[in-house]
Amino acid sequence: MGKRDDLIAQYADDLKNKCGVDADLDLLTKVTIGCGPAIYNDDASTVAASQDSELETVKQNFLINKLGLSDGPELMDGINTAIETYGKSERNKYRAVFYYLLTKHFGKESVYG
Repeated sequence: MGKRDDLIAQYADDLKNKCGVDADLDLLTKVTIGCGPAIYNDDASTVAASQDSELETVKQNFLINKLGLSDGPELMDGINTAIETYGKSERNKYRAVFYYLLTKHFGKESVYG
């Protein structure tokens, strides 16, 4: 297995053990690939959920630009739901896992079809 496959296995483990979610591995793989080289960078591979600027970036670049959602208060509600699901105390929220949770929350799996 390559490094990406190892990371996907780690993300699936996080979804199961930290989020209580059985991962759709096909979707998780596509979301991970969609994150590009960021998954290999220690800083970029995680979401700093306590920083408003980071959450704004997730909203703008992922929810609006990638998933094609319209801006509105429901976007931050979805982000907060993902934070709760992952666990507020969980310091390392992997970007691919976070994006997977958001994709499922908003029912936008078709973006990765």
